[in-house]
Amino acid sequence: MFEKVNGKVVKVNVAMAGGVVARNGAMLFYTGDVSFAPHQVPGAQGMGGMGGLMGLAGRAMAGEHERTMLAQGNGEVHYGFAGLEVHVVHMQPGAALRVEASRLLANTAGLQSSVVSVMSSGGGGGGGGGLMGALRGAASGALTGQGMFTTQLSGQGAAVLLAHGGFLELQVGGPNPIVVDPQAFVAAYGNVQTELKSALSWRDAVGRGSGEAMQLHCVGQGVVYVQASEEKL
Repeated sequence: MFEKVNGKVVKVNVAMAGGVVARNGAMLFYTGDVSFAPHQVPGAQGMGGMGGLMGLAGRAMAGEHERTMLAQGNGEVHYGFAGLEVHVVHMQPGAALRVEASRLLANTAGLQSSVVSVMSSGGGGGGGGGLMGALRGAASGALTGQGMFTTQLSGQGAAVLLAHGGFLELQVGGPNPIVVDPQAFVAAYGNVQTELKSALSWRDAVGRGSGEAMQLHCVGQGVVYVQASEEKL
């Protein structure tokens, strides 16, 4: 499937991959007979036209989704974006990859894709449900830069991640959670549950950096990918 050419570029045989979905502007060059068409992630539309809180959630979901293109045909395409580091994740059935759309370069088209909430269902700091939970979710996104929603991929195939300054792979599964600065978080793969917690009161969090105000707790079994930078993509 995807093969790294160097630390910032991957190449892929489109026919062997069964089609490739990549963010708009990621295609560097290709050889062969390849066609490109706009592609839409399921769940990224449909709520944006609604009013009130549901409209806010819909716009957040739409904002999570980067514009993408579907490549099909017979040929080889080289992908890269903004000189960022790339990392290939080979996915197996039964495991999910959660990654912000801004940090996803490309994936094989056979993977199932959806937009899901990043807030924990357990309520241990995620803000709970209802109006207050949604408002705290929006506030968390404003503080951390991570947003209320994230992209989830599942199935068998491969995906390519983007990061500033290289990747760290952190194994999740020990007795203690892996605690990550949300701005350094890239993706989680496997059976990993993430929970966004406030390290300070909401009043004290104003004006502080995301690592001081909010922390992403990761538990379960799998891998968390972290970039060596807090710079947004």
